[in-house]
Amino acid sequence: MFGRAPKKSDNTKYYEVLGVPKSASQDELKKAYRKAAIKNHPDKGGDPEKFKELAQAYEVLSDPEKREVYDEYGEDALKEGMGGGGGPGHNPFDIFESFFGGGGFGGGGSSRGRKKQGEDVVQTLKVSMEDVYNGTIKKLSLTRNILCAKCKGKGSKSGNSGKCYGCQGSGMRVTTRQIGPGMIQQMQHVCPECRGSGEVINDKDRCAQCKGSKVTQEKRVLTVDVEKGMQHGQKIVLEGQADEAPDTITGNIVFVLQLKEHPKFKRKFDDLYVEHTLTLSEALCGFQFALTHLDGRQLLIKSNPGEVIKPDSYKAVNDEGMPQYQRPFIKGRLFIHFNVEFPDSGFLSPEKCKSLETVLPVKPTKHSSDIDMEDCEETTMHDVNMEEELRRKEHQRKQEAYDEDDEDEAGGMPRVACNQQ
Repeated sequence: MFGRAPKKSDNTKYYEVLGVPKSASQDELKKAYRKAAIKNHPDKGGDPEKFKELAQAYEVLSDPEKREVYDEYGEDALKEGMGGGGGPGHNPFDIFESFFGGGGFGGGGSSRGRKKQGEDVVQTLKVSMEDVYNGTIKKLSLTRNILCAKCKGKGSKSGNSGKCYGCQGSGMRVTTRQIGPGMIQQMQHVCPECRGSGEVINDKDRCAQCKGSKVTQEKRVLTVDVEKGMQHGQKIVLEGQADEAPDTITGNIVFVLQLKEHPKFKRKFDDLYVEHTLTLSEALCGFQFALTHLDGRQLLIKSNPGEVIKPDSYKAVNDEGMPQYQRPFIKGRLFIHFNVEFPDSGFLSPEKCKSLETVLPVKPTKHSSDIDMEDCEETTMHDVNMEEELRRKEHQRKQEAYDEDDEDEAGGMPRVACNQQ
């Protein structure tokens, strides 16, 4: 057919590119190409040259006729026209899209027409306890980029643009540098000439409104609905409200709720906690007070007749806690933590003490029937600041540990002072 047998050349490169043995089946070739192509796709920040090599290798090895020629004679035989047509030269993106059914990463179209996903914008939104108890609407002013209305995001008056020669339209440039004998480092970065767009616009053809940038700025007011019962750290997503860009699916604005501290109420899940201090007479004889709730209602809190409130005790009021998220008619409980304030020493005279003893429970005269109080040694108690006492103990412990270390460094020998002559 050719008059002479073609010269044999390298027939292992394509298998090495895909990372498969020469005996690989079609399924194994597909799996290897799929994994490597996704990893090296330029839209995902991969190596464009590697992506082309993978497409070329898969195009040949997935065709039984071309694979047979390649295995027998190598790559040069394909370039000479054996195996059905010219050498491998198909668009690597077309091969990728035909392999994935035309979907690729962007949902159809060629590589130039596929849309990438825009980044989300995440912001903190501070809310009060009243906001999440009652629900509220927050209005926030925002400036964002939108596609230029005059050129419809093309950047040019004619709607046309040229391929960037600096990156050959890929938007990325690859540079290499030698870092040692026989060692070359390859680096990929955004093309500085087209800023990653892969295209350039003639100065005379630039859009007068956006100056070729394809986007303009828009000021708008966003409405954020804070629902009842939302939690600290919960996210509110406004879909498609982030910056617009050509060939890009607009990202979302995500607000992360940050619950501010309240001077009176504390929240734990759907329950609310509040502190209240009683006088000793209120704790013993009864009390009532008005508690202003987060929605402005006045709750009457009172003790039962004859009830004694002990220090550090809790009482609960059902259905007065925080509304549940998306079920606002169901509420948690309101817990009231009671503290009892005792009067200062000297408040009661001996006469008042005797009068008080007649109504209080009888105090024991002896702690044990076997002990005679008159035989006990009398002691005197003093006031103490426990925080200061603990700090003093800790300082003493550290000083003792320091002294022990000094003795260990001296070989355990006691230190001897020199006598002056």
